[in-house]
Parts: sequence; structure tokens; C-alpha cells
Amino acid sequence: MDNSKVQIIYVLLDGVGDLPHPDLNGKTPLEAAKTPTLDKIASNGVIGEVISVGKGIAPESDIAVFNMLGYKFDHADYAGRGVIEAIGVGIDFKNGDLALRGNFSTLNEEGVITDRRAGRQIAKEDADGIAKELEEKIKFSDPDAKIVVSPTIGHRVTIRIRTSSQKLSSRITNTDPAYSNIGGMGVAKAVGDFSKIEKCVQLEDTENSKFTAKLVNEFSEQAIQIMRKSEINKKRKEENKKQLSCILLRDAGNKYPDVQLINEKHEMQFSCIVDMPVEVGISKVLKMKAFEAGGLTDYEEKAKVAAKAMETQNAIYVHLKGPDEFGHDGDATGKMKNIEEIDQRFFKTLVENIDSSKVAIIISADHSTPCIIKGHSDDPVPLIVSADFIKNDGTTRMTEDQAKKGSIGLLQGAEVITKSLELIRSQI
Repeated sequence: MDNSKVQIIYVLLDGVGDLPHPDLNGKTPLEAAKTPTLDKIASNGVIGEVISVGKGIAPESDIAVFNMLGYKFDHADYAGRGVIEAIGVGIDFKNGDLALRGNFSTLNEEGVITDRRAGRQIAKEDADGIAKELEEKIKFSDPDAKIVVSPTIGHRVTIRIRTSSQKLSSRITNTDPAYSNIGGMGVAKAVGDFSKIEKCVQLEDTENSKFTAKLVNEFSEQAIQIMRKSEINKKRKEENKKQLSCILLRDAGNKYPDVQLINEKHEMQFSCIVDMPVEVGISKVLKMKAFEAGGLTDYEEKAKVAAKAMETQNAIYVHLKGPDEFGHDGDATGKMKNIEEIDQRFFKTLVENIDSSKVAIIISADHSTPCIIKGHSDDPVPLIVSADFIKNDGTTRMTEDQAKKGSIGLLQGAEVITKSLELIRSQI
């Protein structure tokens, strides 16, 4: 395969896929949104749909992004999102450490989770202050065990436990009741309104697994007590802010990923524009050149940087976070408006700054986040491959319904880049 003459800008709209919603007169946010630029891109290409990880799997973003970049893992081969996030935020991590990702969450007096994200927007000084308290006050039964608590963005936090006494195991369950741990891959599950933090349980009949689960439970139990007494939470209560009551943990990992580098895999100069710790971690693991392009919603800047990258790279992956958060919040109208904003600010700027007779645009999503379920699902997401030299298949919009009618058909996530490149090469 010779991809030297191919230029692609590959955009993943996080969680953009959805289901019909009553607030949008039975339309999905993509269907209800006014997207003149996306419509133009769609009319200049072909469409299909993608199941990012597998039927029946409502994936977390890490494994979904890996698949959408061409990497299909067997469960036993996957390092786990905790490790990816630890690498992304720059935590010192080595084989035998335990890394987990977590959420600051709010509990009521009965220990019921009343907000999985503690209001989502958490001041950095509050998150950092609580993290420092936990690092200083947690006392494990193993005197050699040490913990790093690293808040990232909003409610998110990454944990690393290390002990010199033995290697820790990734074969443990989550304490977060909303996600299952299937061989290191996080999979969303249906939860009721009265969930509680779960006890961490060993998944293997080994001393290693049993010992690791014990350390995690020691952390969870002590963290609740420390956070309850924290002056930071007393101040938050006075300010009518949600309490940082506990940290829900999931996606354990204990080894550095062993993968083929992305430039070798696709025989291209692959770069990226990413913001969140998980995508940053993936870019570091795959050795993708990362471009600075402002903050999460600096859409014009991201578009201009992506276009300019074509001068030195022949592929750039751009991850835009916005739609996913509205999906988790169940805000279909907000998600629709965010899609319209991305259309006007990112895609309009992008098409104004590239030569579409030479550069192909590939657009899809890492997964679907339907507003009616407020979580990830296994529903297929749309895929567009567009350029002046690609003959249109009669489709005109990037929607879930039109994706079913497109000439690309239904792909698995790990096939998207390969199949898209084949299509582009055949029509250059």
C-alpha cells in the first residue's frame, strides 16, 4: 500500500451518535441540527456507518478511539484505560504499578451516589487540594504502598498505586457501579437511581489479585472519611456546591501498552490534535506528533492548525469532545446546538483552509452517547469520507439514518482508516 500521495484530516466527534429524542420532535441531534458545512462535506463524498468496538459493547472512549485508529485488542492484550490516562497526564508509571481512572462523586448520608460527577465543573484548587489530602493521609496495610492522586479535567481523576513488595494485579473489579471491567476494557452498564460505591473484588484466585483488591478497598474506605472531614468540602457546602464525597474507580491496568506505532501501521506521517488525558495518552503510546491548538472549544484554532499540518504531515487525527458531555447530561437540545457550533466554527474554518482537491476529510465518532440513556451505547455511528475526487453516493447529510443508506456500508471501527484509505487511493 502506498499512502505517500494521500492526505487526510480525520475528525472524531466524541459521542455524536444518538437516538431519536422527544425534545427534538423525534429526531436525533444530528438530524435536528442545521449543519450547512457538514451537509456540503457529505454531498462531496460517501457515507457509511461504524460499530466502533463490537455489537453489544457500549465502549468507553479509550478502547473506542484505539479501534477507530485501527487497533483491535483481545481482552488479555489491552493495558486498560487507567494506564492510558496515567501516561496522558504524565504520571510515572511502570509495569507492576496499578493505574485506575476515577470520578469525584457526591454521596448522600446513606452512601447513595447522587451525582456521579460532583457537578462536573470542579475548581482546580478544590480538586488539587482534596488530592493532596488523600496522598498525605491514606495509610495502607502494606507500609511500602504509595499512592498518586492526579485530578485532570473537571470531575476526572487518575490514581496510581505502587508498592515495592510485589507487582499489583489488574484483575480486579471496578468500584464504579456504572461500568464493568471486561478484561481491562470498560463497558457501560445500566444502573438504577440508588447506586452505591461497590467493593473491589479479585477476579482471579491469586494472592496478587486478592492483595490488589484489598489496597483499592482500603483507599476507597479511607478516602470517604478523609473527604467527609475536609475543610474544602465544608467550604463547598457553604458555597452550595456539591460535595466531593468519594472517588469511583474503574479500568485497572498494570502494564505499559505494547503496540505497533501508528506511522508504521498505516505507512503515513500521522499527527493529532487532542485535549483529554485519555487521547493524549493514546497519542503518546502510538507516538503521534501532537499539535497545540488551544482549549477544548477553540474550534477555529483547531481547524487552522489541522489544515496547516498538511504542509508537513499527510494525516492528522482531531478529537472534538463537545457532543459527548451533552449526551451524558441528557441534554438533546444542547447537543444539537453544540453540533451546530462545531459545524460553523470548526468545519467551516477547515474547508476554507484546505484544498479539497488534494485533502480528504474523514468524519466519524468514537461511539454513540444517546441523550435518552445518558451514557454510551453500541449503536452505529455515521462515517463520511469526502473530497472533490470522490464520487457522491446520493447522500447529503451526516445523520444516523443516511449513514444506513450510504455506499460504504457497515464497518467495524478497526477497519475505518484502512477502508477509507483504500477508497481514497482508488479515486485519486
